[in-house]
Amino acid sequence: MTQNTVVLAGLIGAGIQASRTPALHEHEGDAQGLRYLYRLIDLDQLKLDSSALPDLLMAAERMNFTGLNITFPCKQTIIPLLDELSPEARGIGAVNTVVLKDGKRIGHNTDCLGFAEGFRRGLQGVALERVVQMGAGGAGAAVAHALLSEGVQLLSIFDVDQSRAQSLANNLNQHFGFGRAVAGHDLPGTLSQADGLVNTTPMGMKKLPGTPVPVELLRAQLWVAEIVYFPLETELLRNARALGCRTLDGGNMAVFQAVKAFELFSGVVPDAQRMLAHFQSMNG
Repeated sequence: MTQNTVVLAGLIGAGIQASRTPALHEHEGDAQGLRYLYRLIDLDQLKLDSSALPDLLMAAERMNFTGLNITFPCKQTIIPLLDELSPEARGIGAVNTVVLKDGKRIGHNTDCLGFAEGFRRGLQGVALERVVQMGAGGAGAAVAHALLSEGVQLLSIFDVDQSRAQSLANNLNQHFGFGRAVAGHDLPGTLSQADGLVNTTPMGMKKLPGTPVPVELLRAQLWVAEIVYFPLETELLRNARALGCRTLDGGNMAVFQAVKAFELFSGVVPDAQRMLAHFQSMNG
């Protein structure tokens, strides 16, 4: 991979003012001796929705952006606007990183790898027979692929849109073998049999307070993982910790997806431990 000594990157998403991503990228860029600038392109602030994606991508290309990260609600709507997809992005059906190079838009997914790395570090040795996942959107698709790759035997997916949960389950069964994933119907019953619970919905974010699962459905034997990282302790994690559950916050996924995106944008392998330490210092 050739090195870019000047990197201009950005994040497209809705309600992203609290994002730690710009600071993570710029701080590591400084440490690597790069000129690294990372901008927020917040649809809420700009009073736009995902229908503005074609214009935003064209503008980024005209202004010589090196690449873009993509977050809620654009991880799937961006796909038709891209020229190429990495094998991961194609398999998952969601993109969170776009490299702009030689007039081409190449979509990648670093969420899957990011979640898997955090999961291995934070929840080593947990039971993986039955797991419940809340959410079947772009992040949910990446996390589900990571969970099945890490050895989850049966993943039950719950989403407010039942058809979205079903189509994600179908995609997963094609990749991992029939019967590994199902669209969930009875949350209390399924959770009572589960080893773990993962939230991939935005519920619990500062701008979307609340919990995706009623506290009375949690119990001490469950492990609970979260992808929301602002705040780092969501209501779901607070409830789970109070019961004595093993938990994983969204910080690791946020950092490790950024580690891989940094490499894709700059051509330089970043120092993952330094990025993790910097992230933790921002949340101190």
